[in-house]
Amino acid sequence: MDNVGIVVDDLDAAVGFFTELGMELEGRMPIEGRWAGSVVGLDDMRSEIAMMRIPDAAGRLELVKYHTPPAIIPQPEITPANTLGLHRVMFAVDDIQDTLAGPRPHGAELVGEVTRYEDSYLLCYLRGPSGIILRWPSS
Repeated sequence: MDNVGIVVDDLDAAVGFFTELGMELEGRMPIEGRWAGSVVGLDDMRSEIAMMRIPDAAGRLELVKYHTPPAIIPQPEITPANTLGLHRVMFAVDDIQDTLAGPRPHGAELVGEVTRYEDSYLLCYLRGPSGIILRWPSS
């Protein structure tokens, strides 16, 4: 897999959030024009993307802010876990409690609680900017 794309309403906030989690900004650029709109099926499309990567790892996260047409806000805005479509992105971390402290100033909130799965690892879901849900397992 090359990347996962997530539509956000505040690109700066999303970049800050994922930077706090240890990802690096690989690049940022506007995407617009007839060719771009024809690829995604939107007329008069104008957007900006930020490519984030985990140092020394494969794959990237593409954050997309649509300027025109504006992004569609789902109803309800904060969707429950059983909503169809992209549900979450998962990152393995060494220490969940330590990792949770970083993104909270960026508006991150636990979805449920930190729970131990059997005798294997701790696990939690965290909601970040634009309703993005992250899943974190940790030993």
